[in-house]
Amino acid sequence: MVRVVLFLVLLGLLAFGAAWVADQPGTVSIVWLGRHIEFEVLTGIVALVAAAAVAMALIAIAKWLLTSPAMARRAMRRRRARKGSEAVTRGILAVGAGDRRAAERHAHDAEKFAPGQPLTLLLKAQTAQLSGDRGGAEQAFRTMVESQETRLLGLRGLYVEAQRRGDQPAARAIAEEAVKDAPSAAWASQAVLESQTLAGDWDGALTSIERQYAARTIDREKAKRLRAVLLTAKAMAAEDHDPAGAKALALEAHGLAPTLVPAAVVAGRLLAADGDARKASRVLEASWKATPHPDIAEVFAHARRGDSRLDELKRVEHLARLVPSHPEGAMAVARAAIDAGEFERARKALEPLVADSPTQRACLLMAELSAKDGGDHGRAREWMARALRAARDPVWTADGQASDVWFPASLVSGRLDAFEWKVPVAEIGGPVLQVDDVLADHHESEQPAVMIEAQAVEAKTIEAVPVTPEVVPAPPAEPVAAPAPAAATTPAEAEPAAPQTLVSAQKPRPVPTETVFPIARPPDDPGPDLAAKPKRASLFGG
Repeated sequence: MVRVVLFLVLLGLLAFGAAWVADQPGTVSIVWLGRHIEFEVLTGIVALVAAAAVAMALIAIAKWLLTSPAMARRAMRRRRARKGSEAVTRGILAVGAGDRRAAERHAHDAEKFAPGQPLTLLLKAQTAQLSGDRGGAEQAFRTMVESQETRLLGLRGLYVEAQRRGDQPAARAIAEEAVKDAPSAAWASQAVLESQTLAGDWDGALTSIERQYAARTIDREKAKRLRAVLLTAKAMAAEDHDPAGAKALALEAHGLAPTLVPAAVVAGRLLAADGDARKASRVLEASWKATPHPDIAEVFAHARRGDSRLDELKRVEHLARLVPSHPEGAMAVARAAIDAGEFERARKALEPLVADSPTQRACLLMAELSAKDGGDHGRAREWMARALRAARDPVWTADGQASDVWFPASLVSGRLDAFEWKVPVAEIGGPVLQVDDVLADHHESEQPAVMIEAQAVEAKTIEAVPVTPEVVPAPPAEPVAAPAPAAATTPAEAEPAAPQTLVSAQKPRPVPTETVFPIARPPDDPGPDLAAKPKRASLFGG
């Protein structure tokens, strides 16, 4: 509305001016080259305006004729850029959708219309990866490295390709180069750290942690925790040849992370070896309050030299009272009580654990207690059978693998502080081994062989993958010879000397076979002739 009013006002002013000029008398005379031209003022004004319009039109035409080639070139470049941008967009979408043919077509168009552009190179590399052309992908990433704008992205692509082909030295070199160019690149600093931990380069890993903290890629608390893990790793490596240095490292690690169990265990063990039982107890108690762990209880029990078994039991009972009603405290008390011959105290400690859903360690402790307290070997074998089906106890777990010992980093990925003390994830599916609970028909003469195995199983960590016991056929005419009584001593003596290994919790469950132990069949056993009854796998034959 405002524009209409302004237009009408302007039009009125022009009409008024033209009328005013027309009403004024006067002429315009031009004398040029001997000629005399005379006309009215209004006619002269109209002629002047027309001449100006013609001049402006001629100037515009001349300018267009002079600039049209450049304008055409610019229009063509804009058109090619638009086509290249569309090709890159559609190509990246095709890569994300997994459409290899469409991605290759759009990558070709992008290379045609927008060659050398960062997104074009990225699309080319991703298309090559989608097609399985590792050489083409590496070539595209190397081209990106040559440009400062895309250098970091190219280095990351080369790092991924080196990881895929298993070239760890090349991957580490690329990551170190990326860290030099961009210290704040989290992927590069993390890759360098993981490579250093896999190689056992703890000093280099400490430097990487400091660099990450300086670049603010990790916060203060995480930096302290990771530094404590690395110091613990150094202490464990130096414990045999440099106990004093290892003790200092372990104490520093414990100060940075009091909840880190391995640091407290190493520090407590070395302090106890130096005769400083009081300080060792303080360190172990602080860690126990945060995370009760069987290793802490073991070191705490033997922290003071010359203690009797009863003294060790009293120490463990004091430790258990720091965190009342915790299963680890009860099992630690039971272990110390069995070693001290205080079977009633051991039974009292285990009663709450076995009342509802006992774990494997609790069942094994009950089996040992039943055998030593009155020689009830039938009851001991019953607890052994329950241990096969009982819930798992916590173990050190990382990246789908379980271990009975702690490691500073995952042995799969190199991720620092990966191991957690927790119950491993249970496997799903697969047939379940049925175990016969009728265990009281066997002679007590079979006890030593069973008890030795029970003690060996107790000393080992329950692995995440169930392993079917090896079938050892026993001659039917020969009874199983009982070994000498001295053979069945303590779990420590029966513990296998095999090195610690990690067992993957992700392996497929093997089909269980019939479990048979080398025990002679009782005389009154009718034998496996009843084909009509469903077949069950018996733990002790028959």
